[in-house]
Amino acid sequence: MAARAALRRRYWATVPARLRLLRAATVLLATVLAALLLVTGLAALGTWDGVAGRDAPRTTSAADLDLALNDMDAQAANILLANGNAGEGRLRTPYEKAVGFYGDARREIGHDLRTLAVAAQGDRADERTVESLTDDFAEYQELIGRALENDGRSGGRAAALADYRRATDLLQGQLLPDSRKLVDSNNQAFNAEYAAARSALSGRLVAVLALGVLLLALLGALQWCLARAFRRILNPGVLAATVCALVAVLLGTQLLAASASDLRGARRDAFDSVVALSRARAIAYDANADESRYLLDPGRREQYARSFLTKSQELYGIQGADLSSYDPRLAATWQAYESDHRGLRFTGEFRRELDNVTFPGERAAAERTVEAYAVYQRDDRKVRALLAAGKERQAVEFCMGWQAGTSNAHFGAWMAALDRVTDINRQHFDGSVRAGRSDLDTELPLVCGLLLLAVVLTGLGLRPRLAEFR
Repeated sequence: MAARAALRRRYWATVPARLRLLRAATVLLATVLAALLLVTGLAALGTWDGVAGRDAPRTTSAADLDLALNDMDAQAANILLANGNAGEGRLRTPYEKAVGFYGDARREIGHDLRTLAVAAQGDRADERTVESLTDDFAEYQELIGRALENDGRSGGRAAALADYRRATDLLQGQLLPDSRKLVDSNNQAFNAEYAAARSALSGRLVAVLALGVLLLALLGALQWCLARAFRRILNPGVLAATVCALVAVLLGTQLLAASASDLRGARRDAFDSVVALSRARAIAYDANADESRYLLDPGRREQYARSFLTKSQELYGIQGADLSSYDPRLAATWQAYESDHRGLRFTGEFRRELDNVTFPGERAAAERTVEAYAVYQRDDRKVRALLAAGKERQAVEFCMGWQAGTSNAHFGAWMAALDRVTDINRQHFDGSVRAGRSDLDTELPLVCGLLLLAVVLTGLGLRPRLAEFR
């Protein structure tokens, strides 16, 4: 009791003691609040650096690898299809385009594997996956190279087809599952970083609000003590400090809330769509390759037809549909969707994107993508009908042609539409990253400066009053 009484006499019993205590508490609280905001802001900047420089590029590199592997195999099939008999009867434009696209895809795969090898360092599971991919890709290239070499000599088509079968089996059995494992692994890592960052921001936002309210309460108590002790309504210095603290608290909470909102916009609104659309593009190239494989390999036509349907269902899933019923049911479900966007009449990657439409122009771009996809699907039935009618050469020319109205031209239009909706989401992802960084760079120093100014103004406001007791 004696100690408590002594403390009270020293720190509260007299007016100057109360003023000094409140001043010390104000300085301490403002300093803690500024430090919390500074630490939170620097952590948020680190999060944005990680999102833009590590998390998103890793995921998109893995998705690009998946796409490039599918593209390379599709172009290998196209080269074999367009080459004719050891070059006789070659479809020149389709052949030359396929050779060019094949080289582009191979270079892209090499680049993506190097990027992912660096990204995987420290994660043993991803390191093993990248090592496996690199080894399997070397074997795949050897098989495709042998197939192309055999197809270049007279009578070598059977040997070329056998090598291509082994290569595409390796692709489907090893390379693609491993590349998709990397997409999932990197996307999950990004999700974990996002969840942790959002949780930390939410917790610190609550702490900033609590400390801010306490700081304002202390300044109010200080103003009340001064009014009682000196018979003045307001102390100008403390009033100015209160205004600075209030603005700092408002700006600080708004800054953290905006960072959380920008982070959600980048990850959920934009990047979730980028991932879905990247998957859709890779599946599209694989389905297009199945169409070429179907024409190239008569012994596996039933297998490749089933595979084409499976990938179509992954893009635009219609329960119970087969190739003969898919087109009319696609048209019917799409018409129903246009009447009611909330109806769940189809599934797949396109549904995932349409359910995550957020940005201006995104829905229209996504709908044009599905409409272009429907045109490509109808082309596929025409290819199969020509082949069934014994018009194999016409089927190949229609499938591989680049003139207006051919399957490849429509596939290109579909991919261009898919690129446009992807670009909308990429641009908003980049915009969210820029906004998050810019707000922190400009407002964080201002908020901390206002709190420092509040400390200085509090001291200046109390100095003449305390001087009266000397």
